[in-house]
Amino acid sequence: GCSDFNVACQGALHVQECVPENLELKKKIFTQLDAIADDTMVLSSSTSCIMPSKIFTGLKHVKQCIVSHPVNPPYYVPLVELIPHPETDQAVMDRTRALMKEIGQSPVSLKREVDGFALNRIQYAIIAEAWRLIQDGVLPPEDVETVVSKGMGPRYAFMGPWEVRHLNAAGIRDQMERSRHYVQRVLSTFGPIPDFSGQTLEQVDAAMCSRTPATAEALTERRRWRDARLTALARLQSDMNTSS
Repeated sequence: GCSDFNVACQGALHVQECVPENLELKKKIFTQLDAIADDTMVLSSSTSCIMPSKIFTGLKHVKQCIVSHPVNPPYYVPLVELIPHPETDQAVMDRTRALMKEIGQSPVSLKREVDGFALNRIQYAIIAEAWRLIQDGVLPPEDVETVVSKGMGPRYAFMGPWEVRHLNAAGIRDQMERSRHYVQRVLSTFGPIPDFSGQTLEQVDAAMCSRTPATAEALTERRRWRDARLTALARLQSDMNTSS
């Protein structure tokens, strides 16, 4: 390890910031990096929710700045979202994408910054409707978990939403032509954005804590359980990709 900021970054081609989600702290780090960076160093943030324009605007090396958002836990989930600042050079996006592929990650490149990036926008849509189903008395929390883990999850471990629908019909065009009206009908019934508090939170908390108490020891053990399964899934995906 190295406790000297300048020495640690000396000669680096890519610097990945991983401090907590605090805008002022991140801006402080990148101001320091901006002062020592040359014209080839990529300055990258791991932020999961702060827009690049909020972190990098005003830096001298803003064209070399990018968000490279890994997914938790990054050792077992390979996705990395690459989000440019409005002034980021395309060569920086391309170079970072190539680096992520080289180290075994699966990068996606957003064309522009958008609040929540891609993963969280999709994830939050699921979380919101999962919450509403509990709040409206349609399902208990345990059954919502089953819908995702035993229904959507197994398919989405190998395919995205478009290929799932592509294979469920005579191609995606056929699927959307036949289903668009009832998809729109169902979407029109979705309620307002939840406040994620109150009685519904009590229900969700009780359900989660009955499985895994919110203690450091229990959470650590359950994370080991999760990581073992993610590791096994990654091996299966790798084996199947190799044999296909």
